[in-house]
Order: sequence, then structure tokens, then C-alpha cells
Amino acid sequence: MTKFFSTFIAGLFFICSCTTDKPGQAEQYPEASLLIQDALRNSLFTGAVLLIGSGNEIVHHKAYGYATLYNEDLRVVPEPDSMTTGHLFDIASLTKIFATTYGLMALHSDDEIELDEPVVTYFPEFDKPGHRDITIRHLLSHTSGLLQWYPTYYVANNAVERRNFTANYPLLGVPGEQRRYSDLGFMLLGDIIEQTAGMPLAEYLDQRIYSKLGLNSTRFTPNDQASVPIVSTSHGNPFERKMVYDPDFGYNVDVDPDSWTGWREYTLKGEVNDGNAHYSHFGTAGHAGLFSTAEDLYTLLQLVMNGGVHQGDVIIRPESIDQFTTEDQFGNGLGWAMEASTLNAKELPPGSVGHTGFTGTNFVMNIADGHLYILLTNRQHVGVDSDGQYPNLRSLREEIAIELFNNKDRLN
Repeated sequence: MTKFFSTFIAGLFFICSCTTDKPGQAEQYPEASLLIQDALRNSLFTGAVLLIGSGNEIVHHKAYGYATLYNEDLRVVPEPDSMTTGHLFDIASLTKIFATTYGLMALHSDDEIELDEPVVTYFPEFDKPGHRDITIRHLLSHTSGLLQWYPTYYVANNAVERRNFTANYPLLGVPGEQRRYSDLGFMLLGDIIEQTAGMPLAEYLDQRIYSKLGLNSTRFTPNDQASVPIVSTSHGNPFERKMVYDPDFGYNVDVDPDSWTGWREYTLKGEVNDGNAHYSHFGTAGHAGLFSTAEDLYTLLQLVMNGGVHQGDVIIRPESIDQFTTEDQFGNGLGWAMEASTLNAKELPPGSVGHTGFTGTNFVMNIADGHLYILLTNRQHVGVDSDGQYPNLRSLREEIAIELFNNKDRLN
């Protein structure tokens, strides 16, 4: 069966394969549901969860399509797994927000870190020209000058080797002068959290934040929990492999592609898609690796909307939240994206924040009035096209943002 034919057959079931937590919720935003259903018919993904709400109420929380539909040969599996709002998603770079940025906000709130502390304070290997000037603020704002991406599994077997590689690789620019989105910078921030907290990243986040919020579905390496429903993502790492092997793909990587041969070839489910997070960090990293549900992410966003207070307890001081969510000279916050193009959104009110994730995830929230949407999809599950690209969700994200923020009266 060809991919086109199997996609067509699966599409016959997409519209009826929808669930919602409370009857009648979907009518709050029928246009948003139509946008998701059109995206399903156009094979932008096989499944999605959309949550729309405010600081006080979830007004739309619905699942669409299938969490698992294809095997590694892009053939429909014998028993497709219908999506539910309880399925865990690999949220990819949303990890940078809901794990690393939240962890650093908590450490800042506890007076354990200073934003303008040099990285060399934590790791002496950065004591060299240029690198010694990098601060925590630079890492959070993607202005460190560090490489944007590199297949660290080719050059490092552990965190120490990866940091040594990072500290010895020439900077792309002077720290603080230009914004260059960097995965390596957030890997380093994950290290700083562990160094400061004196415990593994996942353990610190669970103790300091997640457990206090009563989160049940936010975790790294969820494949350790066989009973938890999880969304399938990519079939191996075809995109990342092309990044390494194809010099015309837009990534200049100075490695011998054949010097490392650990590529996955199976459908990923419960394993982080990101190669650096999986191969180099065993599933837990500062830039990627977190799994969650839309409802748990909503609870985390509520904490920020409510000034760091949860059920009367101050989890993070409002002063720390304000520092991290204040727009800088490049139009973004610390960790938080704020510039509309970066958010894949248009016509946003001032003070909006969010982030996107490579697996097909994103959120946009206006802190001032608490209006938000969270969209989780499995766009990688449909495979790459002839150019090696996954479906582009920018237009869908922009349309949902317009639908939400142009109809905010429904949330009041």
C-alpha cells in the first residue's frame, strides 16, 4: 500500500475520531476544529490535541485523529491508536520552556543563580577568549554565539566531553551581539541547573515544580511507564540524518558521516525524537526530551499567569517571572519567545509569549489577559517529503492564533 493510499484511507476516519473532556466544549471554537480537520485531511499530521483557555478556565480541549497510524514503512498499522487528550506528546523544544526555563526561574526565585553570572563560574573549561564572556542571560536569550546545532553524539559520549567540545568550538559571534537560536546553549543550561541543584535535571524539576503543581503526565523517558498512552513521532531520524549526510541540506557539519552508525530505524514512541537528547543525553536534556499533555502544560502556564502562585503557595516569585518574560532588544524574553514571527503567529496583543517544537507542538499565551492556545501534533508521523522536510505548520498556527485572539470574548 502506498503512503498516499494509506493516508487517504486513514483520512476517512479522521473527523469521527475526535474526543473531548466535556460534552459541548468543541462548539466554543468550531472554526479551530475545522482548521485541525482540514490539516488532517491534508496529511499535515495524523493526530492532534488542541486546548484553548484562559487563566481560569479551559474552554476547548479536544483530540483529533490518531496517535499512532503508520509503521516505519509508512503503512497503516493493524490497530491504529485513536488520539485522546490523555496521550503524552514528545514536546521537543517546548522542553526549553517547560523544563529548563521554569527550572531557572525557580532557581532565580530562590536566589540560587544570577542571570549575568558567567558560565565559566560553573564550568572552568569555558575560561578562554570569547567563551569566558558567555552568561546565563546570553544562553537564555540565544545570544551566546554558540553553535546553533551539532550532532554531539559524533564527538562526545557524556556531558563532560560535550561541554569540552562546546567550550573549544569557535563562537559564531560576540556574546550578546546577535540572536542565534542554539540547542547547545540550552544543553548547557540544563547542566547549570544540575550543578546548582545538586541533582539530576528531571529530579529537580519534579521536586521543585511538577509535584507541587500536581502534574501527573510531565516527565522525561516515559517509555519506562508501559501503561501510559504515548503519541508516535518519527520513523527513525531521517531529517537529522540528512542534516549530517547532505551538505546541500543547509547544515554545515564537519564530521565524517560514516564515523557513527547508531541511527534508529524504527517508529519512535516514548523515545525522544531529538538525536542529541536521545543519543547523547539518554532522553533527558535541557533543550529537548520532555513529554507532556496539553492539560499539564496549561497548569504550568497558569502558574505564570497567576504571578507564580498556585493554590495560595508562591512557587516562583513574581519578580523572577517578570524578568524572564520582559521583552529584550531582540524582541524576545529569557527562554520565552515573544516575537510574532518566531511564534508562528500574527496579530498578537502585546505581552504574548510562546514557543514552537520540532515534533509539531506550540503554544501562544497572552500573560496580561490569560488567553492562550496549546497545539500538540505528531507531524513527523506522516514522514518526510521528497525534499526531506516534514509538513510545515506555520499557516495553521497563524490561523489558530488569529481565530483565538480575534474572538477573545468567547473566553470571558
